[in-house]
Amino acid sequence: MKLRLFTALAALLAAGMATVQAQRLAVLNDIHVTPGNACDSALRVAVREINAQPFDLVVVNGDLSNEGSDRELANVKSILDSLVHPLAIVPGNHELNWSQSATKTFSDLWGNDRFAVDLDSLIAVGISCGPYMKMGDGRIKSEDLHWLRTVLQQHPGKKVLSFNHYPLLDEDLGNWREYHNALTEFPVVAHINGHYHKYRSYDGGNIPAFMTRALSIDGDYGYSIVEVDKDWLHIYNKVLGQPARPVFAVAVTTGRKPVELPQYTIDVPEGFDVRCVWTDSASIFTRAVADDRNVYFGNSLGQAIAVDKATGRKLWSVPAGASLFSRPAVLEGGKVAFPAATGDIYVVSADGRKVSQLPGKGGPYVADGIVNGRDWYQGGYKRMERRDARSGKLRWSYDSLNNYCQAAPVLDGNDLIFGAWDTNLRCLDARTGRLRWVWNNGKSANMLGPGNVVPVVTDDKVIIVAPDRFMTAIDRKTGRTLWRDKSHRYRESLGHSADGTKVYAKTMDGELVAVDAASAEFKELWTLDLGLGYEHAPCIVLEQNGVVYAGSRSGRITAVDPEAVKVLWQIRPGTGEINGFDVDPADGSVWVTMIDGLVLRIAPAQSK
Repeated sequence: MKLRLFTALAALLAAGMATVQAQRLAVLNDIHVTPGNACDSALRVAVREINAQPFDLVVVNGDLSNEGSDRELANVKSILDSLVHPLAIVPGNHELNWSQSATKTFSDLWGNDRFAVDLDSLIAVGISCGPYMKMGDGRIKSEDLHWLRTVLQQHPGKKVLSFNHYPLLDEDLGNWREYHNALTEFPVVAHINGHYHKYRSYDGGNIPAFMTRALSIDGDYGYSIVEVDKDWLHIYNKVLGQPARPVFAVAVTTGRKPVELPQYTIDVPEGFDVRCVWTDSASIFTRAVADDRNVYFGNSLGQAIAVDKATGRKLWSVPAGASLFSRPAVLEGGKVAFPAATGDIYVVSADGRKVSQLPGKGGPYVADGIVNGRDWYQGGYKRMERRDARSGKLRWSYDSLNNYCQAAPVLDGNDLIFGAWDTNLRCLDARTGRLRWVWNNGKSANMLGPGNVVPVVTDDKVIIVAPDRFMTAIDRKTGRTLWRDKSHRYRESLGHSADGTKVYAKTMDGELVAVDAASAEFKELWTLDLGLGYEHAPCIVLEQNGVVYAGSRSGRITAVDPEAVKVLWQIRPGTGEINGFDVDPADGSVWVTMIDGLVLRIAPAQSK
């Protein structure tokens, strides 16, 4: 792609940028508004300035907020409601990675999380691209790719201008090639994204692609103007209160060719059996749970699904009203519970015919629960619950959290230990729900707390990692900090050896670190480079049958020999993030789900 920067375009600006049959769009990226902050004030000025100019459409291209809270989104909407021009809007990672409504509020406020707007000879399309309620690369859901093709087929011959928050690049949007190829079925002109807060042109495959400015950049506040006519696409930088200045110009051409898609195979050494048991038509955000015969999970369409482990045949699917994020729970009597983003819990009989609905206490379920005998412990929005594992009946609810739970709690004896996105780690009396202690890392930002880590619990300590990039050991009795280590860039991926003597952490540099779990001070045992590069998937680390499994943000599963300290094998069945590893109680095999929509089973070869 050849781009030319035309200083002569300034003359066109002075003349009002009058262009025959041109479409003018104002584009706001990465506005990051919290009520009362500087961006809040700047957005109000930007809206007034945009209202004073002729525009066919205003596009808000993700990261409207900082924490994706209902309060932040409602505030942004109240400002954008003042626009006099049509508005098209998609969420960014700050609305989809942290969300007290499990991403539901965005669609409730604006009617959808994608758009297609007919602008005479041009169709502007925008699409949501994750990550969805956990750190990871951006990803466009399979159902959204289907929607895109369906919509554009209804406008044959019209030029297409693509928007979403992420660039069409490997390190950002996991399935950008699939999206690229869907666009090339139509006369696509260009792709426009945010996320990096600055102007930059790049090749999105063979589609001209442009990163555009954030609301705040280099001490100035502003937005972008995109103008498309018969022959040219122009992008201008509009600093508030100043004349617009040209940044990019590219000739309008179409007829792009699709790019080659990667071919993924499951190829592992002798001694292992790795099989894809299910491929879903939608994305999968939940981990899996199994019983004697079936494996259970949920998808992005809100379907609670049971699949026969032996045949891979879908046995039943039950609608749950919204995307599912929580791992299902197998209850007594063959029932399976699916905590839902609607705030309700759907309990399904073994044959899928009988469904009961347990009302929640407000807010979505996105956390993984655990079942221990007749007790089921389940995190929710601003609460941790103990329920009867036979009936699902609520026994107690600890309601003093200030944000939602996400990772599974750990039950050891009568200690129930878990984190929440309110900066705190807590220990409750599992019998009564009474608080024993609370710990935090001293940071005020929720996003730096232990909100999505499964702790490792020993006889005398609790060990965690968090986005503050520390590994921390906490006294199990008192909640007092014992030690903190920052020798590696830790984040949220943690596990332990089968015998409990070692703690495993996957770092942001793609390493696996082993630490002595019994030592009174931090004691590193070894570090192994997994070859993953930059890494931030919160997938747990699991040791099973003498093998340690780690998952990545880009679809890689790595098997490690912890005694020889070497990588046994690494496979990449897809490009989507690994959601987690779960042990099958029937035969000790390992279940894996991927955001791609894949459900895999890993076992010793002799147990085929």
